[in-house]
Formats: sequence, C-alpha cells, structure tokens
Amino acid sequence: MFETLTERLQKTFKQLSGRGKLREKDIRSGLKEVQMALLEADVNYNVVKDFIRDIQTEALGEDILEGLNPTEQLVKLVHDKLVDLLGSEQADIQFADAPPTVILLCGLQGSGKTTTAGKLAHRLQKEGRRPLLVATDVYRPAAIEQLKQVGEDVDAEVFTLGEGEPVRITEAAVSHARSKAYDVVIVDTAGRLHIDNEMMEELAAQAEVVDDPEVLLVVDAMTGQEAVNVADEFQQALELDGLVLTKLDGDARGGAALSARAVTGKPIKLVGLGEKLDALETFHPDRMASRILGMGDVLTLVEKAQAAVDQEEAQKLQERLMTAQFDLEDFRDHLRNVRKMGPLDQVMKMIPGMSQQMPDVGAADLDERELDRVEAIINSMTPQERHNPGVLNASRKRRIATGSGVTVQDVNIMLKEFRQLSKMMKQLTGGGKAQIGNMSIGLK
Repeated sequence: MFETLTERLQKTFKQLSGRGKLREKDIRSGLKEVQMALLEADVNYNVVKDFIRDIQTEALGEDILEGLNPTEQLVKLVHDKLVDLLGSEQADIQFADAPPTVILLCGLQGSGKTTTAGKLAHRLQKEGRRPLLVATDVYRPAAIEQLKQVGEDVDAEVFTLGEGEPVRITEAAVSHARSKAYDVVIVDTAGRLHIDNEMMEELAAQAEVVDDPEVLLVVDAMTGQEAVNVADEFQQALELDGLVLTKLDGDARGGAALSARAVTGKPIKLVGLGEKLDALETFHPDRMASRILGMGDVLTLVEKAQAAVDQEEAQKLQERLMTAQFDLEDFRDHLRNVRKMGPLDQVMKMIPGMSQQMPDVGAADLDERELDRVEAIINSMTPQERHNPGVLNASRKRRIATGSGVTVQDVNIMLKEFRQLSKMMKQLTGGGKAQIGNMSIGLK
C-alpha cells in the first residue's frame, strides 16, 4: 500500500544525500517534496501540514545543519515524527480482570468486520484463549450465515438468536460465555452503508449492557480519506478504544493509515494484511515507519520466521549446513519455510536495503508459481537424486522434466541456482562453526 510513497521519499532523500552539506533552502525544498509525497498518498491535509511544520522547526536547527551527515539526521527526524504520527507505542487489546472480555467490532458495512472477527478469534486461540463469536447483525441478509462460516473455518462457536434485538443478543451471549467458560466474547455488530443515529444509538446500547467492553472500529484502508472521515465521526459519537485497519495489503495510497490515529486520537491496534486467517497483525508504529521509509522491518521478519519454522527442523538444517550436507531436500524444505512467512514481495520488503537494491521488483516479478515449479522438479526426483544431484545425467533430467511438467532447460536452471546457493553455504561454513554461530546469534 505504501509502495509509491516509499519510492517518492527514497528519491527525495537520495537527491539530498548527493548534495553533501545541506543548506537551509535544500531542507525546505526536500521537505516540500516530502509534503507532496504525503498528500499524493492521500494523507489528511491538516495532518500533513502539522507534520511538516514540526519537522521543519527541528530540521532548520544548528544540530542538523551543522552536523556531520545532515541528510541521515533528517531521515531519522522524519522517521521519529512518523512514529509519533502513527502512535508512538504499540497498543494492545485490554483484557478484563474478570473474564469474559467483550470486544465490540463496529464499522460501516463492507469494512471487513466479520472477516476480522474470525481472524481475531483465530489469533486469540493461538494465544491460548477461548473466544466466542457473536452474530448481532440481524439486518443484512446472510450476515449470520457468513459469521457461522467464519466460525467453522476457525473452529470457534458462533452464538446467535437469529432475529431479535442486537442488545438482547449481546446480553445473552455474555451470559452464555460465562456459563461455558469462554474468556473472550467477540461481537460482530451491524453495519450500515453510512453513519446514522439509529446505528450509533444501537452500538451505544450494546456497549452499555456489558462491563467495560473493548470497542474497536474496523476501517477499510482502501477507502482513503473517507476512512478517516468515518473514523472521526464514530469517535465523536462513540467511545472508541482503538482502530483496526483492514486491507492494508491493497494497492490504495495508504493515507488512511497515516491519518486515522492523528485525526481520532485513538491507537491503531491491529492491521489486516490479507485474506488468510493469520493475516491479522499487531500494529507497531516504529516498524511501520521503517517500512514506509524503505528501511525494512527485521523484527517482524524474525517473528514471522519463528512462527513459520519449526525450531527443531531449523536446528537440524543448521547442523547440516555446518557439515556442508545441504542437498535438494534441504533446499525444498527451506523454500517451504520461506513461503509460510507470507507473500514473497512482502517478505522481501522487510529486509533492510532490499527496496533500494531491487526497486523495480514487485509481486509480478516474485511469481510464486516459479517456486511451485521448483518444488515439482525436486519432487519428481528419486531420493538418491535429491541427496546426490551429481548423478543427474541427460536421461534422468528428461524423466524429471516430464514428471514435473517443465522443460529440461527449467531443470538445468533450477540445478544451477541450487549449486550457487550450495556454494554460498559452503563458503559460510568454511570458517568453521563460529560463522554460523554468529549468524544464529544475529537472528535471535
């Protein structure tokens, strides 16, 4: 979502770094480019105005203008102000001292409330909690059935009374949760195509019948400035505890994510980054700021790796690397682990410096079907061939190509890439265990 903004900002800072020592007019010119980039990304005008004013006040001080590397200091200043704009610190869901915790998901129709409810239930289950999903959207056709399907997908019970008053359903659901020892109640509230008094009064009534609920507004980041306007109106009519931004993996300009917190004063707690059940992440302002500036996001990358890779398998792979036994089966398993971490283009952008080294690489270039072909080729080999690719002659390659539905040339390309990777692994292990050990330490 922030791709265009990231490119504009990187281009601006690259031009500034090429000038060496910066003058006041250079900084003013650079910040004007930053301002235009933010406005083009659909960030709220008043938010941009305040953001640039605060940066300019500090950027024109002697500490930066007279510093050793003014451009680097300016980038750091922009980064720090972005973090402030996005919320400074991570904000978590607040759980009640005495369960169940009631989470009210509100928002306009189509914002992604029902899908978010399922993702949140799945996330809480992985944390060891017992969530109950509650269907209170009695107005939209098939809304209850949609939540039931989501509940099936995540193996969570869905409480519903069918037709009836949403307030009464909410009360009954909380009583049911207490009797069945559910510790979290996730209420999927009714949405409308636009904000109206009736909806707000109903949401307020649902919030009043439970003790201190966690009220989260679900906002579709793809709707740009409209998302910010919706968030502002909800905040004025209802006491919100935080925001959930959905569809942050889309191709919109991303301004909603940068504006929503500043306009509402409420923290962004969660972000939706795809359709899969595990595509709901905690929002980290500092990590998002780094990604927007093209600095990567190592912490999220490591967390994804830890969640995707079995630690015992990782240890075995490390031991094989240290003895230079890396073969095609290891290669295939390694690719599978990488793919568990998410879409390749998203993973690549989390690596610091990768966006500068590969500026033109997008999702189309990182075609995951290529990885399907690689896996098909390896799967078409015998165990002996996977362990010892040196035995692959022309006849064997033709058989493998036929079995995997590719050409012999594709097989040769895959083998060449494997040999290059294997050679790199041997170089890394050539200095003994110390080098691999250092790499491991760096990832912990």
